[in-house]
Amino acid sequence: MRPFLRPFHAHTLSRRAWLVLAALGAGVAPPARAQPRHPPPWPADGLRFPRDHGAHPQSRIEWWYLTGHLRDGAGADHGFQITFFRSRVEAAQSLHSAFAARQLVFAHAALSEVRTATLHHAQRIARAGFGVAEAAVGDARLNLRGWTLQRENGEAAAPGEVWRITAAAGDFALALRARPTQPLLLQGDAGWSRKGPTPQNASCYYSLPQLETRGELTLEGRRVSVQGRAWLDHEWSDALLPEGAVGWDWIGMNLRDGRALTAFRLRDANGGTLWAGGSWRRAAAADPQVFPADAVVFTPGRRWRSPRSGAQYPVQWTVQTPAGRFTVSAVFDAQELDGRGSTGSIYWEGLSTLRDAGGALLGHGYLEMTGYAAPLRL
Repeated sequence: MRPFLRPFHAHTLSRRAWLVLAALGAGVAPPARAQPRHPPPWPADGLRFPRDHGAHPQSRIEWWYLTGHLRDGAGADHGFQITFFRSRVEAAQSLHSAFAARQLVFAHAALSEVRTATLHHAQRIARAGFGVAEAAVGDARLNLRGWTLQRENGEAAAPGEVWRITAAAGDFALALRARPTQPLLLQGDAGWSRKGPTPQNASCYYSLPQLETRGELTLEGRRVSVQGRAWLDHEWSDALLPEGAVGWDWIGMNLRDGRALTAFRLRDANGGTLWAGGSWRRAAAADPQVFPADAVVFTPGRRWRSPRSGAQYPVQWTVQTPAGRFTVSAVFDAQELDGRGSTGSIYWEGLSTLRDAGGALLGHGYLEMTGYAAPLRL
């Protein structure tokens, strides 16, 4: 939701080798449970909100990722994505200058116009500070030269909680507000999401699916009102991808009946699966069904070759999970994003449909595929 970060230290960086954020339990902790013991960046007192909606500047990499399916008054479908990345620059931590780039902030914004099969995309990058870029600690307040993602009215799970998104870039703009309809979803083991065979290959990761979303899109000067459902991920980690990983495949799907499906796999150079996982939550359930690593199988279907990068992406998948077998299909093929001007990677990320084994439409969400144009390596 996201690859990515072009390295500013001598390590491989990526963006969804660990997947990411969102939340409703503002001001309160998740339901009481024994907190598992995990290595950093797991907080000593477990995840707490609204604190953990905010940035974790001691961790190496972090991102807030928001995607959704929207429909305008004429019945036209749109997909949107906005992602803020934060990267800790280890080499600058000991510098005393106020101008030292200790933290870098990146952002990607995209709009998929289904009617014309057009993808609009923009990106930004700046060092944190001086009012130009911020990833605030304590609650979600992201800003990068006028692009913002901010959580508001978050006292004790108040029903008025809202996430506001603004981004204007060239021929398109987003001005949206997303309200939670469900409690936050802690991925993995109470928010500790394994991404490989060792405990170090992991991230802190939570999601907020089924966000009721309204607002305005601007396309080439034409403003339209829209409404629909969105998905928010927040993830942070110190770990690298497991050895041999070149990329990942990931889905986050809002079903029309309120259920939510997450599934991902980390992929090797031969297309094999190094690790997998995900979750399934029913609309009325507080806790998700968490999938074991060996219980999620991605089988590629139809492929599309990008005329820009030459990469071949499976734009249709069969995904087998403990919750059932599903088909994921891109609403249109050309949803490849070129992030080389900021995070350094080319990846595919776009609006897609989810169908059951019988072909019935269940919902919409986002499919992300990284490492197809080039391995996620320095």
